[in-house]
Amino acid sequence: MKIAIIVEGNTERAFLPYLRKYLQTHLEGNMPKLDPIPCDGRIPTGDKLKRVVRNLLSGSNAADHVIALTDVYTGSRPPEFKNAGDAKNKMRQWVGEEPRFHPHAAQYDFEAWLLPYWQTIQELARFPQAAPGNNPEEVNHNNPPAHRIKAIFEAGKCRDSYVKPRDADRILRNNDLSVSIGQCPELKAFVNTIISICGGKVIP
Repeated sequence: MKIAIIVEGNTERAFLPYLRKYLQTHLEGNMPKLDPIPCDGRIPTGDKLKRVVRNLLSGSNAADHVIALTDVYTGSRPPEFKNAGDAKNKMRQWVGEEPRFHPHAAQYDFEAWLLPYWQTIQELARFPQAAPGNNPEEVNHNNPPAHRIKAIFEAGKCRDSYVKPRDADRILRNNDLSVSIGQCPELKAFVNTIISICGGKVIP
């Protein structure tokens, strides 16, 4: 089984080794090949996304399924998406009726899935700033999770700012992905799509 995952950039790619490690406990003997397709900023929209998906599903090296993973907060003005549900609906409309295509979204950005590890973030930043709320995926659109993590790094004594792929890896390295899955419904939905495609038992 080969699953192409269209992602925005290198931060999401840094997440994939931890995703694979987690999936191995749920898909023993039936692990898919996860093939990241980074887009250097944001995933395509409209007809371009449809073409990318069709190309990935065809040819001699075709994927069996394609997942698109976008942030809700893309930086566009006005905002492209209202929330994760709106992002998924729009991607589905753009691609059309294709059962092998699975749209997903991080609300409001990928870093929401790092917020459950706030103690690790504090330790790396060397700054005791309080966590930005109890629900990582409800951290406000006007000041999204990536901005919150950047701010604590720049306020702290680590003498460095948040570097997305490097620090996402450092945050995830010694933590259990199931913690974030338990707190982030959109992450759970994304992981469950992969598990379901591969015939595994989905996370309740």
